Amino acid sequence: MDMAWQMMQLLLLALVTASGSAQPRSARARTDLLNVCMNAKHHKAQPSPEDELYGQCSPWKKNACCTANTSQELHKDTSRLYNFNWDHCGKMEPACKRHFIQDACLYECSPNLGPWIRQVNQSWRKERILNVPLCKEDCERWWEDCRTSYTCKSNWHKGWNWTSGINECPARALCRTFESYFPTPAALCEGLWSHSFKVSNYSGGSGRCIQMWFDSAQGNANEEVAKFYAATMNAGAPSHGIIGS
Repeated sequence: MDMAWQMMQLLLLALVTASGSAQPRSARARTDLLNVCMNAKHHKAQPSPEDELYGQCSPWKKNACCTANTSQELHKDTSRLYNFNWDHCGKMEPACKRHFIQDACLYECSPNLGPWIRQVNQSWRKERILNVPLCKEDCERWWEDCRTSYTCKSNWHKGWNWTSGINECPARALCRTFESYFPTPAALCEGLWSHSFKVSNYSGGSGRCIQMWFDSAQGNANEEVAKFYAATMNAGAPSHGIIGS
């Protein structure tokens, strides 16, 4: 009887210790902020090389959270990944669409977004990114190239009419220029996806902001950025290089 009681005590102690040391994925350990993939709809569990990444997603081929098939789908006007139609208010200008493709490649493929991953309770994903410090010129070029294209909403995360199976403008929503719905670059980059991005006052190459565009021949510039912010968060200091509230 004494032996059985001792065994039970040891088992209870082990369970308490395990539960005390376990952390929710949102409270990521220091090492878990780097070289990680989101727990989302199409992301791989771990980043790894993908030699066949397509088109604008190819800069991530040395280490990617997306598959080759995902990278191909991201370049379609209405991909099977989310059934999302860029051309919901007529044909989007090619110069504008390339920024949305690049944004999608960054979201699906980058292993360097760990410091900004947060847990969410959504049917299609368990994690999202929040307030990623986007390099200011990436945002400015995105807005400049899209200001004359058309949309009917200022937040594309929610509020669409999905009755046809793809996103359509909700009733009484008018198609107007991007500039009407997004009067400034920050309004576009921060409002479009419910604050996935926050416009930085730093430029690409500074090591302080995430680049949507980079030359893979020179390496992935976002690795250094993720390391900087991971170290900052680990030290408990506030993040720098972000403007706005």
